[in-house]
Amino acid sequence: MEILVKASQFILSLSLLIVLHELGHFIPAKIFKTRVEKFYLFFDPWFALFKKKIGETEYGIGWLPLGGYVKISGMIDESMDTEQMKQEPKPYEFRSKPAWQRLIIMVGGVTVNVLLAFVIYAMMLFTWGKEYIPMENLTYGVHVDSLLLDNGFEQGDKILAVEGHAPKTLPDITAEILYNDARNLVVERDGRKIDISLPEDIDQEILRRGGQGLFFMRYPAVVDSVLAGGPADKAGLRKGDRVLAIDESPVESFQELVMALQTNKGQSISLRVENDGAEREVNATVDENGQLQFFATSPLAFFETEKEEFGFFESFPAGVKEGTDRLVSYVRSLKLIFSSEGVKQVGGFLTIGSLFDTTWNWQRFWNMTALLSIILAVMNILPIPALDGGHVMFLLYEIIAGRKPGDKFMEYAQLAGIAILLTLLLYANGMDVFRFFFDG
Repeated sequence: MEILVKASQFILSLSLLIVLHELGHFIPAKIFKTRVEKFYLFFDPWFALFKKKIGETEYGIGWLPLGGYVKISGMIDESMDTEQMKQEPKPYEFRSKPAWQRLIIMVGGVTVNVLLAFVIYAMMLFTWGKEYIPMENLTYGVHVDSLLLDNGFEQGDKILAVEGHAPKTLPDITAEILYNDARNLVVERDGRKIDISLPEDIDQEILRRGGQGLFFMRYPAVVDSVLAGGPADKAGLRKGDRVLAIDESPVESFQELVMALQTNKGQSISLRVENDGAEREVNATVDENGQLQFFATSPLAFFETEKEEFGFFESFPAGVKEGTDRLVSYVRSLKLIFSSEGVKQVGGFLTIGSLFDTTWNWQRFWNMTALLSIILAVMNILPIPALDGGHVMFLLYEIIAGRKPGDKFMEYAQLAGIAILLTLLLYANGMDVFRFFFDG
């Protein structure tokens, strides 16, 4: 059922983005009186699931959910319909229109994707606001992974500055390290300020380890509820118990408790816990999975959050800023994809689909849709033939040079672009399959 929910959200999001992207081409084409022969959601090789002709345009739904398209008369596109190009240009054809009109038609899809992201972020801010935990409220410091422990960090460090600037939230720090090459941090440890310099290739090491998070909220190990009949229940643990030590070894955070339990699978342990100021000792047996079978109190219970509220009109400039920040971050992240380790992390439809929630969460759905809209815009504007960016590149050449590239050249360029895209598509989805079977 969880897979079905994720798949449904992914298909709905993808369908919405494809239709609006293609409308970005369709509408200016109609404004400039250019004939649009087909408007399709998904591709339709050999047959379509649905099609209906209205006026001069055939609208339909294909069976291959790898994208969508509009087929514009007099244009060499992915359909590779070159027969019409052998005939004399008609006034309603794409090739008969001025270069500036053709340029507007080609950038229309990307423009719609960017504007859509801005609108979604604006409406999300208007509906839900923006809630976060400021760095100064992380009173227990941060929990870091082994990579950072090897590079000068200690559990419980409080991060004060990244490249001389105070970070606003925890995710901002990882983004600075990965995307902006931040390497110099200042932390507070035992009341002292300590400078930490990370190695230049830390981003590659992060990717090599699977791109997992670097910093996590550090919070006490407090019981919220126990599973009936489980080890915690049998040991007498109850709501509000805070684990202070395991076998006399101090436990200062929930993460430390988890690691300690993993090293004691199937063994009996002694826990020192505290509740309402009173301490007591309990004995428990860790199960074979390294768990005591209790639910911990949410970390949000230990920290004061800040929430920004936005009125309807305030939400639009805030949405533009949010979308612009995400766009800039994504563009900066592309350098990682083209690195030796980053290329190994590329994923296809399974990777993207897995980012959606296992329950139907509208806030997460719209957040993911906005992000995918930005990704779609950036990917489509890349100067690769067969993508919008490839057509834009040749149109800019025409405007600057004063002459069009030859039809044969455009045919070969389109074929080369299709080959590149198919190779990337097979590689990305092949990596998904490989990871599913061999990295699980």
